[in-house]
Amino acid sequence: MSWTKTAQGLRAATTGRGTNRWVVLVVLCVSLLLVALDATILHVAVPSLTEDLRPSSTALLWIVDAYPLICASLLILFGTLGDRVGRRRVLLLGYALFGIASAVAALATEPSVLIAARALLGVGGAMIMPATLSILRAVFPDRRERATAIGIWTAVAAVGAATGPVLGGFLVEHYWWGSVFLINIPLMALILPLGRRLLPESRGGSDGPWDVLGALMAAAGVLGCVLGVKRAGAGDPLLALPTAGPLLVGAALLVLFVRRQKRRPHPLIDLRLFSRAAFTTSVGCIVIGMLALVGLELIAVQYLQLVLGLSPLETGLRLLPLTFAAMAAGATGSYTLRRIGPRRMVGWGFVLTAAAVLLLTLMGQDDRPLLLTVGFVLLGFGLQTTLFSAYESMLSEAPPQSAGGAAAIGETSYQLGAGMGIALLGSVMNAAYAPGLAGVPGVPAEASRAAANSLGEAYKVADQLGGTAGDALHQAARHSFVNGLHVTLCVSAGLLLMGAFMARRLPRVMDCPLDQDAPDADGVDAFGAPEVARTAVAPERGDLAAELAGTADSAAAGLRGTPGLAGADVVSVGASERSECPESSEPRVPATREAIEPAGSGRPAH
Repeated sequence: MSWTKTAQGLRAATTGRGTNRWVVLVVLCVSLLLVALDATILHVAVPSLTEDLRPSSTALLWIVDAYPLICASLLILFGTLGDRVGRRRVLLLGYALFGIASAVAALATEPSVLIAARALLGVGGAMIMPATLSILRAVFPDRRERATAIGIWTAVAAVGAATGPVLGGFLVEHYWWGSVFLINIPLMALILPLGRRLLPESRGGSDGPWDVLGALMAAAGVLGCVLGVKRAGAGDPLLALPTAGPLLVGAALLVLFVRRQKRRPHPLIDLRLFSRAAFTTSVGCIVIGMLALVGLELIAVQYLQLVLGLSPLETGLRLLPLTFAAMAAGATGSYTLRRIGPRRMVGWGFVLTAAAVLLLTLMGQDDRPLLLTVGFVLLGFGLQTTLFSAYESMLSEAPPQSAGGAAAIGETSYQLGAGMGIALLGSVMNAAYAPGLAGVPGVPAEASRAAANSLGEAYKVADQLGGTAGDALHQAARHSFVNGLHVTLCVSAGLLLMGAFMARRLPRVMDCPLDQDAPDADGVDAFGAPEVARTAVAPERGDLAAELAGTADSAAAGLRGTPGLAGADVVSVGASERSECPESSEPRVPATREAIEPAGSGRPAH
């Protein structure tokens, strides 16, 4: 069999029933867009919702937080369940549940009903998010194409998160608060039959029973940690029982979950993934990236609305350059990754983001649109570059049969990073803001303490005081907030530079082997192509370059200590060849199947 015929057979195997994998990507991206929109679209509807439903402060907190809390806690459960029963099946069920919960939320007349609907939305989101990424992993077995797909996927996530406040502001201004949920229903009614028709079914390893107890332990552990982090971000004392209790219980459950997984012959999550430096580092970079992004977005929204006096819709429009820059980074991410490799892409992405954050320290009490636009463009491009490369490296390090678990780990890291960002940067902001309001001339101590809670509260207190004292408090609060913003930006830049240092553990160049084990447990790939087409061309170490690299490793062992010829140099050359992603789209394959298949294998000859 000729090399050309083998390569053609390989391409037929990886594309399966045709060229629909990019259509599949569109369906997956629309799914992700809806989930990302729902995470932020409610924020601008809170005042209108509060006026209509009159929830208590606790109920309002749960209305806002029920969705991200439930979603984050169930990602591992549904990600690993999809590996067992089928990712497409879990995704379609998530579509249906998301649509039903959206209808209930839009028509809710009681706070308790809205809280329950938001919780159901979280369950649906937890079904959708890891399934989209794991199906993407199965549909694109070639890393070059997968990098392009992940770039589009991460750009869509950024678009959804940034567009949520803009779309929500428009809907609330022209309709009622329930419209922010109602828009999900026609989209889900469209995407559910499309997904059922177009999406391929894929599964991971299905050996042994599914660990129900372990899945529940992971869900409860993540829920406790995220709840504790969110309470800390809301200003509750870290050592208070409502904050420390969930954190301690959640951490203990996660420790027990890890110990249980190590003992089980068929664990939910293959913890050996964390022994791979690239996987662990990628997860850490996702946490740091989200920590910086979400905390900064929260503070930026307060700055734009309360210091510059912009409306919610104007605030969303000011953040659009960040979205467009993120889209550009996602669109060019695959090309950049092949050229400079994961290590430099993540590292320089963090450095660019840190530079953008430091540039934003030039913001003051007056509006500087050009400065904000440049800063947001650099911030969006740098951070999206980092997140794209981290997600791509994490997913490529995981074997296809563990794609659901790996995707769940990545999404859980995303949610934990977001919660930690609000808690950490919010605490820094409060610590830098409050001292500036002590001792304002003519302002009573009790009023100063109330104003120190937030800038919005300070404005209310200033209006109540009126006169010279009110004007003084108003100016002091604005000045103190801007100073606190500068301190917070500097802390964020330090965290981002820490992420750049961490990225040194990532591979220097992009490894592009074909998946050796891409077919699922049924012996077919994601599109129904038989396993023979792929295993027929993949040698045991992955590709021909890996075979040559093994020869270089052996040679290097004999050359160590030879004067004038460093064996270590030979080893590094072999490793570089093993990792390099060639420009050619032709796969590297052996010349014949007979070289890698035993006689009498029973496979039909070409």
